[in-house]
Amino acid sequence: MSMVYLKSPSTDPAFNLALEQFVFDKMDRSKEYFMLWQNNNAVIVGKNQNTFGEVNPKVVEEKGVKVIRRLSGGGAVYHDLGNLNFTFIMDAKEASDLDIKLFCQPVASLLQELGADAQVNGRNDITIDGKKFSGNSQYLKEGRVMHHGTIMFNSDLDVVAAVLNVAGDKFQSKAAKSVKSRVTNVKPYLKADLTLEEFQNQLVSYVFGKMPVETYSLTEKDIEEIEKIKVERYAQWDWNYGKSPEYTVQKERRIDGCGKIEAHMNTKDGKIVEVKFYGDFFGVSDHGELSKLLEGCELKREALERMLVNTEIEKYFHGISVNQFIDILL
Repeated sequence: MSMVYLKSPSTDPAFNLALEQFVFDKMDRSKEYFMLWQNNNAVIVGKNQNTFGEVNPKVVEEKGVKVIRRLSGGGAVYHDLGNLNFTFIMDAKEASDLDIKLFCQPVASLLQELGADAQVNGRNDITIDGKKFSGNSQYLKEGRVMHHGTIMFNSDLDVVAAVLNVAGDKFQSKAAKSVKSRVTNVKPYLKADLTLEEFQNQLVSYVFGKMPVETYSLTEKDIEEIEKIKVERYAQWDWNYGKSPEYTVQKERRIDGCGKIEAHMNTKDGKIVEVKFYGDFFGVSDHGELSKLLEGCELKREALERMLVNTEIEKYFHGISVNQFIDILL
């Protein structure tokens, strides 16, 4: 079976996840595919994860980070333009389980040749000096497998740490949680001072070996179909956040001039089922009224702003603004 190389023309994370699905579902099944793609700042969460428990919403908002849910399981990963993503799509060859190492080993072997002692470790990681630079996951359907992984070549590690840090909130959820690992970039370990583009070219050559590199360029019709998949799934809040399973969270913040506020929330499908407030704040109205108002509201800023547009929040929590209150809930 021949292999086709496809490089994404886009750095839009929603487009690129739609592109993967398009290649997997729609393109010629008699061929195998190797794809390379990059995303602007994004967190990609696993299919079975609680998005709210994986990202820091303040950092997401401040940095303009997009949060997208993928088709495969596994943990949340951060993408930026210093990161290179790779995807293999091919027949599963009777596989009923996920063979992560099969697809990770070519990346590790190339890096070893380039001077970095990369090792395929644990369940789905590739590491150097015990530090993770590549997270991997797979999706199996109808006898086909899609394996995708990250390669942090020269990512902003400060943003990686900040955006995936949800410390301060106590979550109880049935969703899969990411295992936080020490992370690193590949570039400092290489013998030669390669650019990401040069590394990318070497990876393509290594994967194809002696096979001819057959490339595929997306047609206008392909892009129309990919955009349709993007709009219907990966650009939807209901998919990226609303698919989060039921969970309970306790959020605690201290606001100057107001005091400590604890918000104890039960949620389902990204909506508030129940919320109760505790703390040493002052208010002239019963905050139980506010709790009832918020039931059924989506946990996103725009929805909360609409719900609270005619609410005098200071009646319930003296010395706080609506924006500060929403920050607590998010």
